[in-house]
Amino acid sequence: ILLLALGVASILLLLWLAMQFTGTVAWTSFDFAVAGTLLFGTGLAFELVRRKSGNLMYRAAAGVALATALFLIWVNIAVGIIGSEDNPANRMYLGVLAVLVMGALVVGFRPLGMARVLFATALAQAVVTLIALIDEPHPEVLELMLLNGFFIVLWAGSAWLFLCAHAAQNPRIIAP
Repeated sequence: ILLLALGVASILLLLWLAMQFTGTVAWTSFDFAVAGTLLFGTGLAFELVRRKSGNLMYRAAAGVALATALFLIWVNIAVGIIGSEDNPANRMYLGVLAVLVMGALVVGFRPLGMARVLFATALAQAVVTLIALIDEPHPEVLELMLLNGFFIVLWAGSAWLFLCAHAAQNPRIIAP
């Protein structure tokens, strides 16, 4: 935990130093607090997974899912995915994260259930993309599709890794 806290503090210190030399990084104290909370919370969640599971594929799957969730939140609050960060349509991504969190709780974090949850999360990301494309005019359609496609691939990749973790725990199952 101490190493995690030091790592997060180091990252935040680098950002603070960048602010001293360039005008492109202009964070408030609140920005630093949010970033620190997100980084520390994600790292703490992964540390719990690391301690609970000896299965390397499960750890990798959880790491990809946690990093994807962190990146989705970070991009959304920093610049927004659908238009700017002030666009209320970006709140739809909270639904994507809700699918992930609620699903993980329902399946008890078991690998096969988590694979299903991550596939559902990828589907939720795709649905948000479709709604955004249908509901609001976007001059950057390709950018919106590529960015959301990137998240969909990451969610699906995590699901595949969870399937591999399930196969590793059940030797009679052929790995995907």
